[in-house]
Amino acid sequence: MPRRALISVSDKTGVVEFAKKLTTDFGLEIISTGGTAKTLLEAGIAVLTVESVTGFPEILEGRVKTLHPMIHGGILHRRDQADDLAAIQNHGIEAIDLVVVNLYPFVETVQSGQDFNQAIENIDIGGPSMIRAAAKNFPFVAVLTQTNLYADFCQALAQGGSTLEQRREWAMAAFNQCGAYDGMIASWLQQQLNQPPPRQLSLGSPEGTHLRYGENPHQSAIFYPNFLAARGVGLAQQLQGKELSYNNLVDGDAAWQLVQEIAEPAVVIIKHATPCGVAMAADLLQAWHLALAADPVSAFGGIIACNRLVDGDTAAEIAKIFSEVIIAPDFTEPAREIFAAKKNLRLLAVGNHLTANPSQSNWQVKSIGDGYLVQSQDWGTVPCRDWKIVSQKHPSSAELRDLNLAWIIVKHAKSNAIVLVKNGMAVGIGSGQTSRLAAAQQAIDMAGQFAEAAGEPSSRAMGAVVASDGFFPFADGLETCLKAGVIAAVEPGGALKDEEVIACANRHSATLAFTGKRHFRHG
Repeated sequence: MPRRALISVSDKTGVVEFAKKLTTDFGLEIISTGGTAKTLLEAGIAVLTVESVTGFPEILEGRVKTLHPMIHGGILHRRDQADDLAAIQNHGIEAIDLVVVNLYPFVETVQSGQDFNQAIENIDIGGPSMIRAAAKNFPFVAVLTQTNLYADFCQALAQGGSTLEQRREWAMAAFNQCGAYDGMIASWLQQQLNQPPPRQLSLGSPEGTHLRYGENPHQSAIFYPNFLAARGVGLAQQLQGKELSYNNLVDGDAAWQLVQEIAEPAVVIIKHATPCGVAMAADLLQAWHLALAADPVSAFGGIIACNRLVDGDTAAEIAKIFSEVIIAPDFTEPAREIFAAKKNLRLLAVGNHLTANPSQSNWQVKSIGDGYLVQSQDWGTVPCRDWKIVSQKHPSSAELRDLNLAWIIVKHAKSNAIVLVKNGMAVGIGSGQTSRLAAAQQAIDMAGQFAEAAGEPSSRAMGAVVASDGFFPFADGLETCLKAGVIAAVEPGGALKDEEVIACANRHSATLAFTGKRHFRHG
C-alpha cells in the first residue's frame, strides 16, 4: 500500500474529492505544489508543501520547484535494491509511492491566441520529469495523469493496492501523454519558425476520439486532432446522426477541402474521396440542383458539402435523396428540422472557416508498410490572373470562370484527372486512370451519359472547358476533348511536346492556358 503521494495538477477536476479519499480512507500523506496545495489546504486537507520537503524555495517564478533529489529520489529509488534503499536513508529521503500530475495547458494557451512568450511559459518541465520518473519506476510507483483514473486507483486501494499490471498500464498512458505533449510543442515551434519536417517525426496530438469503425467494419479507428489546423470536419459540431466512421471523415474532409476553395455559393458531392458532383451558382439551391444533375447515380449515399449556410428550401431538396453526411458552415432552424426526420443522417456544422487555410507549414502524413511519408500540404491553386495564355484565342470572362472552377476541382480528383465544366457545373470527371487519355475519355463519356439520361439534345461536353491536373504529354488527350466539343483548356504545361499541344488548340480555335503548377493527388 502507498504511504505518500505527490499531487500537482493544472486540471483540478475531482482532485479535492480524490485527495480527501486518499487521506481519510487510506491514510496517505500528501505533498503538493503551488496552486494545487492552495486548493487542497482551502478544502481542509493536510498537505506538505514541496518547499518543506526539499528545504529549498520555488525559484524563477515557479520554473524550478520539484526538480530536486528529495523529490526524484523519493520517486525513482528501487524498493528491491539494497544500495538504493541505503542511499535514500543516508540522505533522509522518504519514498513517494504515488504521483498524480497533469501538465500545463500548453495547447489551450496556443488555441486561445496568447502570444509567443505566454505559450513558452506554459511548457511544463517539472511535470513531465515527475511523470517520466514515476512511469519508469512503475514496478513500485503508481502514476496517474488523467482525472478519470482517480476512481480506478481508489478502487484498487480498497482491494488491497494496485497491481503491477495496472501500474504498467498507467505508466504506458503517462509516456504516451508526455510524448504527445512534447510532439505538440515541437509542431508549434516548427510552425512558428516555418521549418521543414525534422529528421525525426513526432506526431503530437490532443486526445483522440474512437470512430464507429475503420474503412471496413472489422477495422478499429481513432481520429487524432491537429490542434494547429483550422477547424474542419474532424472537429465540426455533429448536430445529429450516427457516429462517424473513418470513411465518413476521409470523404467529408475531401468534400470540405474542395468546397471551401470555391468563392461563389457551391455544393460538392463526394463518393469514395472522389468528387462526382460539383457546381457553383448565384445561390446554394441552384448550386445543389446543378451538382446533383452532374451525376445523380453516384450522388446516392454520398457526402455533401456546402460553403454557405443551408436554409430550409435547400435542405428540403437535399433531403429528397439518401446521403451519409452533410457538411456546411451551419444550418438554419428550418433546415435542421427537415434533416431531423432522417435520424441516421450525420449533420456537421464546421463554422465560418471558409478559405481560411492553415499555415503553409502544416504537413500531410501518410503511412506505408514500413514507415511514414510526410509532405507539405497542397494548399491553394494558381489564380487565373497568373496563368499564361499560350493559344491564339483568349478566353471570354464566362470561359475563364468555368476554367477556374475546373482547375480547382481537378486538384481534388485522383490522378490522372480530367475535369469538364460548363456554366459553373462539373459535367464530366475522369479520375484515377492510368493514362491521361483514358481519364479524358472517361470524362467525355460521363458528360454524354448524363446528358442523354436528362434528355438533353447533345453531350454536355459541347461548349465545356477542360482542366488536366498534369500536363498533356501528347496532343491526343486534348484532341479527344476538343473533338467532343470542348472549347477551352487549362493545364500545367511543361511537357516536351507542349508545342504540339498548343498547335492542337490553335487548329480547333480553342483557348489553352498554362498554370506552371501541377496538382497530382495519388490518394
